[in-house]
Amino acid sequence: MPRKHRNIYKIGREDAGLTQERASELIDISVESLRAYENNIRIPPDPVVIRMIEIYDARYLAYQHLKTSAEVGRKYMPDIELKDLPMAILNLQKAVADYLKVGDEVIDIAYDGVIDDEERPRWETILQMLDKISEAILALKFAKE
Repeated sequence: MPRKHRNIYKIGREDAGLTQERASELIDISVESLRAYENNIRIPPDPVVIRMIEIYDARYLAYQHLKTSAEVGRKYMPDIELKDLPMAILNLQKAVADYLKVGDEVIDIAYDGVIDDEERPRWETILQMLDKISEAILALKFAKE
């Protein structure tokens, strides 16, 4: 099964090389609770997720938990794809380079503080470029070393 569609808590545990039994001991929860979290039956409370992050050494789990467990996260937080460090660096460099190519255009559109109907489509494209930079920054922050 592709990792993208697997449970974030299970991925974190497996990446840490822990069995459910050992992880539940370290987190100080029952194996049944951990199974419920890993099978999408229940959402773990924040204190449990904090322990998972610390024990699994998986900072990305904090972001993924907020992204998947809260409506505001699902609606407004960008998706990030975990990458290895070199790929994450290249991805960020490309996103920034793409944005820098339109730097003068950003100034031309926004200098008067008004985005008119004619400028709106290009402005939306520029905002998408900024979203890609944000996503690339997060992917670099959580990159696998």
